[in-house]
Amino acid sequence: MARVLVPLPDRDFDVTEVAVPWKLLREAGHEVVFATEAGATPACDPLLITGVVFGKLGAHPEPIAFYRELEADPGFLTPKTWSSCTPADFDALLLPGGHAPGMRQYLGSDVVHALIAGFFATPKPIAAICHGVLAAARARRPDGRSVLDGVRTTCLPKYMERAAYWSTFWRRGRYYRTYPAYVEDEVRAALATLEVGPRTLSKRGTRDEPSVGGPAFVVEDGRYVSARWPGDAYLFGKKLIARL
Repeated sequence: MARVLVPLPDRDFDVTEVAVPWKLLREAGHEVVFATEAGATPACDPLLITGVVFGKLGAHPEPIAFYRELEADPGFLTPKTWSSCTPADFDALLLPGGHAPGMRQYLGSDVVHALIAGFFATPKPIAAICHGVLAAARARRPDGRSVLDGVRTTCLPKYMERAAYWSTFWRRGRYYRTYPAYVEDEVRAALATLEVGPRTLSKRGTRDEPSVGGPAFVVEDGRYVSARWPGDAYLFGKKLIARL
């Protein structure tokens, strides 16, 4: 059994990007350890439960059901603190995403960045999805370069982020624009080798989709696995499990 660390903000993380990998990891017999800044119980982005506009653009029913299970998990209710975690205590790192304002606590944290850099200095598996790739892009090696410099990765594509923003700004304002810069632009600036995958705006992968030929897309570079958005979460979780 492996111990997988999942750092989270206090609020606004993506339901699917956390609950789906958690469910798959637990079913595979692994331990998932959550951590927040001060050890507070985290909470997902509530609009992904109810729907962003007109009940749409939220998480699908199965990931929501997984999240309801997760809300009763003792490790989720009483997480560790970011500062108390070290790579030596875990076998892998999982970096979820989310785009609502509460994510800035996690995406901009020097403590989280140092933790990510520590994992990249080991041969241990690391998995990042959506804005989680942005957290990795902001983590620095001792030479000052991003840990993703020269690494093959994907992330939330600019066309997805832009489309979500322009279709909802009339109701949600900058809800889909966590930062002024697009995620894709920041990741490219980190000198990562970026692959955005096939174009999609709605079709999501499922638990039963094949590793090849389905709508989900992940990029694998040795022990590092990355994915673009919630639609990739099932395949993303399976690829991390394969490395464990």
